[in-house]
Amino acid sequence: MNFQLSEEQQELASMARSFLEEASGPEQIRAAMETPLGYDPDTWKQIATELAWPCIHIPEEYGGLGLGQVDLAILLEACGESLLCAPFFSTVALGANAILEIGSDEQKARLLPKIAEGRITATLAFAEKSGRWDLDGIETTAKADGEGFVLDGHKHWVVDGHSADVVLVAARTPGSLVEDGLSVFVVPGDRAGMKRTGLVTMDQTRRMAEIELSAVRVDAASCLGAPGQAGPGLRRTLDLAAIALAAEQVGGAQRTLDMAVAYAKEREQFGRPIASFQSIKHKCADMMLAVETARSALYYAACIASDASDDLSTNASLAKAWCSEAYFKCASDNIQIHGGVGFTWEYDPHLHFKRARAGESWLGDPNYHRERVARALGL
Repeated sequence: MNFQLSEEQQELASMARSFLEEASGPEQIRAAMETPLGYDPDTWKQIATELAWPCIHIPEEYGGLGLGQVDLAILLEACGESLLCAPFFSTVALGANAILEIGSDEQKARLLPKIAEGRITATLAFAEKSGRWDLDGIETTAKADGEGFVLDGHKHWVVDGHSADVVLVAARTPGSLVEDGLSVFVVPGDRAGMKRTGLVTMDQTRRMAEIELSAVRVDAASCLGAPGQAGPGLRRTLDLAAIALAAEQVGGAQRTLDMAVAYAKEREQFGRPIASFQSIKHKCADMMLAVETARSALYYAACIASDASDDLSTNASLAKAWCSEAYFKCASDNIQIHGGVGFTWEYDPHLHFKRARAGESWLGDPNYHRERVARALGL
């Protein structure tokens, strides 16, 4: 398997970083964190319409560029470096992927062009109060009612759930277990009976929401694919989301390494830069090793996803576990190298530290994913 990026992919990464240097710098991040939306609509408009990032891996027949998961990972790595505050991850890695994996051809033709053109944002609501990240943790019910369904339940940790134009709600037929009886419904953000509340979380660069569904009525056409048959597609969607999150984590780990090295070169102690001290050199070397091994795990998983291989779940879990730990290690060591100022508001290391800690647990912590791998191997 060739991990070398093509010239086009290298250019994609370069253009993304050039844009994000101006559009997602420290000042822009802090400003976005203070807004009700959690992002700047003008920046998102540029991303969605001028740069056309949401259409990166949407097939050409639905208005996209038809590229693969590797190309999406390249963009997400750049987003992770800059802590981009925008509904890109939720709309593309969650919303678009769920439609691609579960929806019918008619539903793809109806919904994906709107995402590709930046006309709507979307997200996936699947996690609940139990805090479980597997499909058996879904308790929201979808009861058949005439020609439609009635949804009841309580979703937690929904990325951009407070602002998304469309919420894809995972629910199950009453009495069903695990993957059986699971469906995903397309619910407009303003649908009666759906209450959306933004959460105050440690990481305000990525907004989360809880969604309460009280007798929400949807028609049969709102169900992606066949009713009760969304289990396999939903599982694959979550695996792809884990790889997407791992891509952001690799970008964040690289940025914290760069920040630590730059600071160590300029900070002087005892008349010389602290970068000359052996303990600092060793810490930075360990950070670099963590970054490079995490990047290898990420792009191997992204290649597996593009090839539609059967071992996607195993490699997605490997990437998520390894990249989560690499990012948190680098974010922590970056603060240590900065010393006491590392966790002050005026400096940037704490922003990555909070994103690293929040991302480590979202979609399942490293122990959860290692257990998934062990079970897949029959251990």
